[in-house]
Amino acid sequence: MADENPQQPAGSSEGGQPQRSEGGAPPQQQQQRSYGGPRGPRPGGPGGGRPGGGRDSGPRKYFRRKKVCKFCVEKIDAIDYKDVRLLGQFVAESGKIVPRRLTGVCTPHQRRLTSAIKQARNIALLPFTSRT
Repeated sequence: MADENPQQPAGSSEGGQPQRSEGGAPPQQQQQRSYGGPRGPRPGGPGGGRPGGGRDSGPRKYFRRKKVCKFCVEKIDAIDYKDVRLLGQFVAESGKIVPRRLTGVCTPHQRRLTSAIKQARNIALLPFTSRT
């Protein structure tokens, strides 16, 4: 019976390679990981899930200011379709209306702005598309 199952040194296989588990890494490397999965630690762990790291890791890379509605700040009630300079700020170079998540305009003013831009397009004050 001893001849049928020759004992091999621990940690090696027939080809002389160390035994690997299903993940492909040597067993001692898989046991060293104390937290996280195959892609690293999850947010909320030691890094806090923020790009800058934990609480004491230093300054953050950037600070994004909360966007405020231009019409609410300047107390503009009526959005006039004839004010091409104002409407042009909310139209992209391609002619598309810029969405409110990019401009910061509140929902009621975005609705009025959209209708004013469409009126200005219909009487040829603003272009429908860019000329390419």
